[in-house]
Amino acid sequence: PQTPVFATSIPGTPSPSAMAATQPSADVEGALLAHLNANGEIPDSRALASYQETPRLPHHREHGTAWRRPCLPRVVPPRPDEPCLLSCPQDITREAWVLTDEAKGYAAGGSREVHLVAAIPPEGASRAALKEEFGDVVFDIARKAAAKNKWIRFERGIVLRTVEDTTDEMQELLKRVENGEDEVQEQLKRLEKGKVVPDLIKELKRRKLVTKEEKLFGIH
Repeated sequence: PQTPVFATSIPGTPSPSAMAATQPSADVEGALLAHLNANGEIPDSRALASYQETPRLPHHREHGTAWRRPCLPRVVPPRPDEPCLLSCPQDITREAWVLTDEAKGYAAGGSREVHLVAAIPPEGASRAALKEEFGDVVFDIARKAAAKNKWIRFERGIVLRTVEDTTDEMQELLKRVENGEDEVQEQLKRLEKGKVVPDLIKELKRRKLVTKEEKLFGIH
């Protein structure tokens, strides 16, 4: 039978001679072919790499935390007159929580509630003045969030600050979602299943700052 041809280099990785000292390609190929003989396909090469404890290339060890791509050989697509002896690589897509357009603005420039508190002078400000500055909708959202955090209080139509400084935990959490952190993704999945999660995670859903979409996670 015709022998499969494997790619020997990947852009951005060391040369084949340098790779030979760090990756036992024969062992990888043997594990790959043994799995195919037993199962007929590899649905997710990441899972196989984890199970086989397949070594990764230095490039992947340094830069692969977000994607976690395994360093398995890829089958070179055949020429039109040749059959593909093994399944050709395909994209793996999965649902993930991502930021809405509104939330992206908060991640970049800070949450509305922090901006509201920063706009209130020591002597306080009237609701009317703050509504004029922020707009009715934005003021209402920021007011509720700031009051929930106990950053402001109300006295005879005047909005007063109760803190000198604020920590924008919402902005930090949104950045973590934007970076695709596994821990935050898991918390959002738990929330979707009705399980107990931190209040700030609940705020992401309640304020519609995150949404689910299909994302590319790797290849198999």
